[in-house]
Amino acid sequence: MEPEGPKTAEGRRKAGKAAKAPEPVPVLPVDVFDSHCHLDMLEMTVAEAVEKARQAGIRRIMTIGCDLPSSEWAVKAASEHPDVYAGVAIHPNDTKGLTDDVLARIAELARDPRVVAVGETGLDYYRDHASREEQQSSFRAHIAIAKETGKALVIHDREAHDDVLRLLDTEGAPDKVVFHCFSGDAAMAEVCADKGYVMSFAGNVTFKNAQPLRDALAVAPLDLLLVETDAPFMAPVPYRGKPNASHLIPFTVHLMAEVKGVPVEELCSAIAGTGSRLFGFPEG
Repeated sequence: MEPEGPKTAEGRRKAGKAAKAPEPVPVLPVDVFDSHCHLDMLEMTVAEAVEKARQAGIRRIMTIGCDLPSSEWAVKAASEHPDVYAGVAIHPNDTKGLTDDVLARIAELARDPRVVAVGETGLDYYRDHASREEQQSSFRAHIAIAKETGKALVIHDREAHDDVLRLLDTEGAPDKVVFHCFSGDAAMAEVCADKGYVMSFAGNVTFKNAQPLRDALAVAPLDLLLVETDAPFMAPVPYRGKPNASHLIPFTVHLMAEVKGVPVEELCSAIAGTGSRLFGFPEG
């Protein structure tokens, strides 16, 4: 016998809606921040994104540039919103034909006090939008800009771990290095920990098939962790497949705390401390 269900079309419709109701977003006990977001790509205003994030315990948002227009946009957004900060750079996928004039403008933007990071830069061997030589030349230039300005270097590393680490060694890594949307395994996490590189985890760490990422998170030191959205991409479970935004970070934080075996409050405090050390954010 089939189980008893709604007797009418209206009942079935209401039951279907109830089954698909979004899970409430938990509020974090200690303010943290979204270390990597693309506010220019969201389907909401900056003010709306900031307010929704604040209600979930996300105090600050770093909006990241991927090319010159988005980097200039990020600086403008940060200048207009006190809880928004900027990162400026040319994404490795956009380095084909990159000119010295564009890099000079990125260096100029990086000196702005609302800019706290040079990124996202790095290497992406998954796509072939630019040659490896072009990407590596750009990465070297961004490493130099980060060192010159004293800003944190935010790295995009996709299927290029060995070359990213090699270039950091040969060029001399800045004092502050962040691997955005960390994609390495536990062995890579141990290398980063030995070098003092910060690892930022995104919503994909909550995915069912992301056990290697959770293994990496497990061995990463608490004081070398950040959390991010990379919004509008990679929304965490239970919002996977939907547009991401900073206010969904608590789902990632709760999973991270579970993997680390620490209370959520302790992890939040550690993330806040790393934000203070890397970006100058007040911890209170």
